Amino acid sequence: MDSRTFKLSTSQVPLKVTPGHFATNHAHVNYYLDSTTLKSRQSEARETARALVGAYVYNTVVDTIVCLEGMQVVGAYLADELTQAGVMSRNAHQTVYVVSPEFNSNSQMIFRDNLQPMIKGKNILLLAVVTTGKTIAKGMECIQYYGGILQGISAIFTAVDQVDGIPIHSVYTKRELPDYQAFDFRECPFCQKGQKLDALVNSYGYSKL
Repeated sequence: MDSRTFKLSTSQVPLKVTPGHFATNHAHVNYYLDSTTLKSRQSEARETARALVGAYVYNTVVDTIVCLEGMQVVGAYLADELTQAGVMSRNAHQTVYVVSPEFNSNSQMIFRDNLQPMIKGKNILLLAVVTTGKTIAKGMECIQYYGGILQGISAIFTAVDQVDGIPIHSVYTKRELPDYQAFDFRECPFCQKGQKLDALVNSYGYSKL
């Protein structure tokens, strides 16, 4: 993104990090975490899945992976890794569904009728990109509404350890980026100092201002 960008690197899962003043849908943050290649480059998506699979190998039943924020490629590789590791699925075809919700006009996550059988009564793994907890909370609410059984949460980066008592397994946490911060826009110290936003950002990318 600019000359300040650096990488967090664990195994083959490099995450590009740019410091600055950025606005998300939920907050203002002091880093933009660019997951573009992790979600889109085949080799990195596969390695991301391998980095996440260990948390579920021994005692988790997974029927469906619900992918948020464009994580479908990683989700497909994660389903493959789970299958190869022998993780049990209760689906009739002994394979894992990989699905994504859509958003209605009220910004609520929904599943259409054709996808609902892949959620109702199924053991669900929720997969996200970067989370401060709010997107995950919306995903959890959606899964609960459609009758899914949440078995685990994974993300590339998380700023929180758990949501509603359910731990979040991730490649990176604040241990690797300890000064990562998210602020309510009304309490943002950058705004209070008159520092302009560098970009509007979300899990899909950024738009410079």
